[in-house]
Amino acid sequence: MKKRRILVIDDELDMRTFLSTLFETKGYKPLVAADGLEGLQKAKEGRPEVIILDVMMPKEGGIQLYRDLKSDPATKDIPVIMLSGIAKKTFFHSQNVLNRYTGQALPEPEAYIEKPPEPEELLELTEKVLKAKGEKVPVA
Repeated sequence: MKKRRILVIDDELDMRTFLSTLFETKGYKPLVAADGLEGLQKAKEGRPEVIILDVMMPKEGGIQLYRDLKSDPATKDIPVIMLSGIAKKTFFHSQNVLNRYTGQALPEPEAYIEKPPEPEELLELTEKVLKAKGEKVPVA
C-alpha cells in the first residue's frame, strides 16, 4: 500500500522533527519544508494528501501561503490543517480581513490546532481529514 504523504511546513526544526517522526511512526510519508516558499514548492511537486501549516514563518508566512495554496488550481484541493502558536480567532480574523480586502473569499482550513499539539489529537484530525477526502488511512 502506498504511504500517504503529509507535508509539514514549519520554521521550527524541533517541530518539523517531532511532526515528521510522529507521522512516520503511524505509517505516513512525511515531507518537510522550513518556510513558506519551500512549502509551496513541495506542495506542488510532492502532491501531499494533507498539509500541516504553521502560521508564523519567514519567507512567506502561513497566512499568505494558505491563500496561495487555496488560489492555485494545482494545490487548492489539498486539505490544510493549521498548526500555530497564534490563537485560532486571530487567524480567522486575518482571513476575513484579507477576504474583504482582496475580494476573494477562500474556504476555511479543514482544522486549526494551537501549539503545542497533542499527538493523538493531530493524528485523529489528520485521519478525519483524509477520510473526508476519500483517502485510505494507513494502519500502524
